[in-house]
Amino acid sequence: MPLNVIKDSNGLQRVSLSEPGGSSLEVLLNGGHVVSWKNDRGEELLFIRNKNAGRSAIFGGISIAFPQATSLVPFEANEYVRTRLWSLDCSPLDHTSNDSQSSVNLVLGSSDKDLKKWPCRFELRIRISISPGKLTLMPSVINVGDKSFSFTFAMRNCLSVSDISEVRVEGLETLDYLDNSLRKERFTEQADALTFDGEVNRIYLNTPSKTAVIDHGKKRTFVVHKQGLPDAGVWNPWDKHGKSVPFLGDEYKTMLSVNSSVVEKPIVLKPYQVWRGFQEISNVSSSYCSGQLDPRKVVQGTS
Repeated sequence: MPLNVIKDSNGLQRVSLSEPGGSSLEVLLNGGHVVSWKNDRGEELLFIRNKNAGRSAIFGGISIAFPQATSLVPFEANEYVRTRLWSLDCSPLDHTSNDSQSSVNLVLGSSDKDLKKWPCRFELRIRISISPGKLTLMPSVINVGDKSFSFTFAMRNCLSVSDISEVRVEGLETLDYLDNSLRKERFTEQADALTFDGEVNRIYLNTPSKTAVIDHGKKRTFVVHKQGLPDAGVWNPWDKHGKSVPFLGDEYKTMLSVNSSVVEKPIVLKPYQVWRGFQEISNVSSSYCSGQLDPRKVVQGTS
């Protein structure tokens, strides 16, 4: 059965996905933006700001930053692909089709108008799919021009958490990071786990393929597995800088952005070359504090 594209109350085109286990997903063609991921109990797993003003101010979910992804905030700063209308991809690279209710292939190509801003011809594709407890995104970029170009890329994952002070991130210990709140000064992570008692705005470099976000309050763990995306952004604005994000207010307490990205070393594509990335977010219904899950084993892939 082909996918059904509808217009919501703001006039945005939206695709709804579901899988037999009961989880669901909603994707806007405007920006290729994932705006909802619910588990089999109907619980929202992504953070979306409660007050979103119309067509261009949706904050949260999972958004794409391309061809420049060198800053984590504000999200509205990179509008290159976020404001563009993507299309259903009828000729995806892996030859899969849009005839499943649990996946969708999207494509965005450069236009003549784009060439005035960034003189490079590209096709940006992404396959988005859900399965029980998992959300998978597989982006690819093709150079369809006759000149090489470079780019950085990020998938910005805004996760819903109980309270940011009850959250810890495992898998980033001993890594170097750039602190965006200190003009990208470089540091090395000293803590065994990243916890939150103030603003965090960092890009961790050369990260492992898996990180775990442990939410003690909801007794839930997100495991982010990625390939071709060596860097990882972690951001929560806390109260002071949360006020700089329109309409966010105290909602900063229930969000955490953990991004999969290529930032430090841009990708260089020669004519007709293809870059591919991969990200899978798993939702595990237990947490470190429950004694049922050892996050180190999750990060290392042994549990």
